[in-house]
Amino acid sequence: MGFVLESNAGAKSGFRSLVRRKRVDSIHSKSSDSGHHQLAKELSILHLIAIGVGSTIGAGVYILVGTVAREHSGPALAFSFLIAGIAAALSAFCYAELASRCPSAGSAYHYSYICVGEGLAWIIGWALILEYTIGGSAVARGISPNLALLFGGPDSLPAFLARYNVPALGIVVDPCAAILVFVVTGLLCVGIKESTFVQSVVTTANICAMFFVIIAGGYLGFKSGWVGYKLSSGYFPFGVDGMLAGASTVFFSYIGFDSVASTAEEVKNPQRDLPLGIGAALSICCMLYMLVSAVIVGLVPYYAMDPDTPISSAFASHGIQWAAYIITIGAVTALCSTLMGSLLPQPRILMAMARDGLLPSFFSDVNPRTQVPVKSTVLTGLIAATLAFSMDVEQLAGMVSVGTLLAFTMVAISVLILRYVPPDEVPLPSSFQAAIDSVSLRYNNTVSTQETDVEVSKDQTGVYGENNELLPSKGEISAKYPLIAKVAAQAIFSEKKRRKIAGWMIMLTCVGALILTYSASSLGIPSYFRLTLCGIGGLLLLFGLAVLTSIDQDDARHNFGHTGGFICPWVPLLPILSILINMYLLLNLGADTWMRVSVWLVIGVFVYAFYGRTHSSLQHAVYVPASHVDEIYQSSAESLPSE
Repeated sequence: MGFVLESNAGAKSGFRSLVRRKRVDSIHSKSSDSGHHQLAKELSILHLIAIGVGSTIGAGVYILVGTVAREHSGPALAFSFLIAGIAAALSAFCYAELASRCPSAGSAYHYSYICVGEGLAWIIGWALILEYTIGGSAVARGISPNLALLFGGPDSLPAFLARYNVPALGIVVDPCAAILVFVVTGLLCVGIKESTFVQSVVTTANICAMFFVIIAGGYLGFKSGWVGYKLSSGYFPFGVDGMLAGASTVFFSYIGFDSVASTAEEVKNPQRDLPLGIGAALSICCMLYMLVSAVIVGLVPYYAMDPDTPISSAFASHGIQWAAYIITIGAVTALCSTLMGSLLPQPRILMAMARDGLLPSFFSDVNPRTQVPVKSTVLTGLIAATLAFSMDVEQLAGMVSVGTLLAFTMVAISVLILRYVPPDEVPLPSSFQAAIDSVSLRYNNTVSTQETDVEVSKDQTGVYGENNELLPSKGEISAKYPLIAKVAAQAIFSEKKRRKIAGWMIMLTCVGALILTYSASSLGIPSYFRLTLCGIGGLLLLFGLAVLTSIDQDDARHNFGHTGGFICPWVPLLPILSILINMYLLLNLGADTWMRVSVWLVIGVFVYAFYGRTHSSLQHAVYVPASHVDEIYQSSAESLPSE
């Protein structure tokens, strides 16, 4: 007997490999992982805010306000941005807790691996690779048209930067986009502090352009009497439904704050700075979006806004044509900052997956001088530059949102798991087998002794959900201490029952959210069938929420990961709302987008099946109760001098 709960034989089964979970990085795991250089801890809260704001505010806001105001929100556009910001904040709260508890590279992939399992973590990581590759290429390709406007027109760029058609291949190449990707890649290879400083400067220029729009536009609005708000159609010309439709559209303008979480391993004080950085970045973006939209829809009636250049045309209608140059500078700097934000996280996700053995070790190499994953960064840059140079990736842009929304959904589920059923078994390398056997033997000897001074300590009662092998045998302790045995047995049984109920309720809630969002977004199915599905999904969702609210959260959550950081409020309501919103947006991305993403995900399944599953660092892991990990490490350290 012992407390080995899983061995190599069990890990060989396909299902076991999908659900096996890694442990939170700790001082033990990092010290034992001396073969890898660590990333530089250089980032402060100001750096994180710059990364978050720079990655989130893209050039889309300079166009989006016109399209959404004309088609959905009207003068209520600022409320659409506010509602979308609140929806994004639900995911941000979940990210903030997990980032402070598990401050390691990998972001949502890392959290999913710890809380859910290897299979879904691989899917999330694989989807994020696609997101950042396509996203970076699309952003880079959008810079050259805006840059050309600064030189006087679409065809005014220097010849070596201008786009040109290659009839033989049927493509339009964009040298400017490729060059910009190479420049950003080189900058990211220099060091995290240096690249973040440049991103801060570029982001500041973008924010200054937005402040110009707010201040100058506000002055023009007061001067002209805010004609856009004095309409007979009122403040909600498309009704509340239109405002909510606008919110679902502008929600994607908040994507980018999750880049902050990908740098968790490089933050000086992650427990304090990561939650503050995520929250501050999202708040700044929401405030700027609302102010810009409130000003622009007040300058021009929403139905008269130019859908392509809404801000420039709004200023031009008041006689300020030169404002177009400042707005174009803002769009160019926004795109450059977003490009850096797209290329920054991907090498770190590749590095995290390679550290776990799911990808070749090539991706996990960290340059000892710059303390940056240079090989992964260069490869990422080469692929993104090739796509930006040779492909029109605008049709693939919708695929970017799939990875982000999948990650948002999985992060919210991870928070529920962490609170109600946190992992009570953690993997250790098989090299610790001797120490594991030693500690196991120690507990077996304690159980078999018949001393009258039996000590019922936390080591004997164990941690909730722990394997019964750690406890004294029922016959031995019940014969001498029947009351203690009864209370201990009841506590263990009650806790196991609570964990089982909580696990089923989390799954039931996710199924209910999926049914509800699918039926709500599938307008093509018969109305009676659609309403029936909505009712079933809603009942499952509410039932799961009610049960999770009524039962206690797991006491082990207080010691899970790195303590002392941010705690997500209003659990389980907040994560469940986040799951519901993200699932709804996922199902509304369109069939074409899902067909393209499915091809990529199927490729990922084959890569995992033929490489990742068999090379995983958990392939030969031994699972032990979490409460005894420190004791095993101590036993291993004590045995070293004698070897």
